[in-house]
Amino acid sequence: MPSKNMLPKGHRHRSVRAEYRATRGVEEATPLPIPVLDFEDDADPDTEAPDAAHPAIRQFTADPAAAGLRLDQYLAQAIPDISRARVQLLIESGQVRVNGLLAKPKQKLLGGEPIEIEGAPRPEPLHAFPENIPLEIIHEDKHLAVINKPAGMMVHAGAGTTDDIRNHGTLVNALLYHLNHLSEVGGDLRPGIVHRLDKQTSGIILVAKDDSTHRKLGEMFSQRRVAKTYLALVHGHVAKVDTTVNLPIARDLVRRIRMTTRRADGRTAVSHVHVLERIDSIYGPFTLVEVKIETGRTHQIRVHMQSLGHPVVGDHLYGAPHKIPNSLDPEAPLELDRNFLHAAHLSFLHPQTNKPMDLDAPLPPELTNFLATLRTS
Repeated sequence: MPSKNMLPKGHRHRSVRAEYRATRGVEEATPLPIPVLDFEDDADPDTEAPDAAHPAIRQFTADPAAAGLRLDQYLAQAIPDISRARVQLLIESGQVRVNGLLAKPKQKLLGGEPIEIEGAPRPEPLHAFPENIPLEIIHEDKHLAVINKPAGMMVHAGAGTTDDIRNHGTLVNALLYHLNHLSEVGGDLRPGIVHRLDKQTSGIILVAKDDSTHRKLGEMFSQRRVAKTYLALVHGHVAKVDTTVNLPIARDLVRRIRMTTRRADGRTAVSHVHVLERIDSIYGPFTLVEVKIETGRTHQIRVHMQSLGHPVVGDHLYGAPHKIPNSLDPEAPLELDRNFLHAAHLSFLHPQTNKPMDLDAPLPPELTNFLATLRTS
């Protein structure tokens, strides 16, 4: 029986296409057989490279097949090594000329125009700075620190972004204020960061204070010598007490902010799911699970639980409802403004002292209160 939330027949396909266009941020167009341009510096390797005062100028002619395309769309297809965002940055910074004139962001091509690109599409790098943000430090020594990150806090600003607003309120900003020094392996934007948690996931995160510790921890993570355990509340009753999900994870080609298990070229990902408690409530059935991951792919637990048909509570990106219906009172639904996913335990051998480290972070109040509501309903 069709869901009451489904659109009428004849409108469903169109709505998906509109969503796709909005997600991609471009006009819908059939890919054209546009020749790929070589954007590498073609200077003789034995000669001096162009300096900042005399940047390289690359010249070529727009292919006739580009007629009707926006300039940024054409360049993103013709120069596959550069993202469309970087192409737009080139245009906005006045580094692109068409017919000898400065290009406009939404300019359409006729085909056959001479195009000049001056310099490389490199945005000004962001540098993280200290901010006085409260931070819960579970453990700290001269080599590393273990932090209990709250939900809603990004670990660091996005790489390549030029928006300084996104460089505020991150874990890195707080670390730079509270800790005397951090490793530099991750660069200016990610000092000390060895691994990450999603913005709406809370719990334990490990930070390196020096480069030697950072590199050793990186090897330990890649060799799976760091044990990570998460707590998650999911919709529905998970049938088996123990389940291993071994499905590759890759970027969703349609909705780029999502990951998927449906691509054969995904990266290996393994999650071990253990049922702790099954809950029946007026808001429906739920299962509290413990998840141990062997790998650390983007959104791994969230997309693996979705693949089982049990999305994480509060995870709207992977199918969880925004409002959980109340079977007794439709006017009083239950809501959670974050994912019910928490990095609860981390165990490893200290990379410098070889001492066993077993660290725990209890569920935050908003999650314990949510659980209590379900259990008492």
